[in-house]
Amino acid sequence: MSAFAAFASGLLFAVGLAVSGMTRPSKIIGFLDVAGAWDPSLLLVMGAALPFLFAAWRIAQRRSAPFLGGIFPGPARTGIDARLVGGAALFGVGWGLSGFCPGPAIVSAASGAVPALLLLAGMSAGMLAHGLLVKEDPCG
Repeated sequence: MSAFAAFASGLLFAVGLAVSGMTRPSKIIGFLDVAGAWDPSLLLVMGAALPFLFAAWRIAQRRSAPFLGGIFPGPARTGIDARLVGGAALFGVGWGLSGFCPGPAIVSAASGAVPALLLLAGMSAGMLAHGLLVKEDPCG
């Protein structure tokens, strides 16, 4: 059942990304271009997600375990350090240059979009290099 739930959740997320336009780099670049031809429509997408997040968070707080088993993960690192700032900056630069963040890139790559495939190849190479170079638990 949990594999089906994971697939259904991923499919719903992918459809939401496609319908909202987040798989179109021009839409993302327009949203990030606050000094030029700013397109604020993605604020509606983010705002529409907040009530669902709030409801899910309230439900999760009242439960001792997830619906489909397992345990709730504990908090990750809570401090701000150079790795966090560097990673956030790298993510932001990649997002701004490509117009893709990882989720929409995966959805776009499924259609065969070459820019998304190139981004995913580069992102995968970076994750592989990080895994080979850093031998510690990412959650602290």
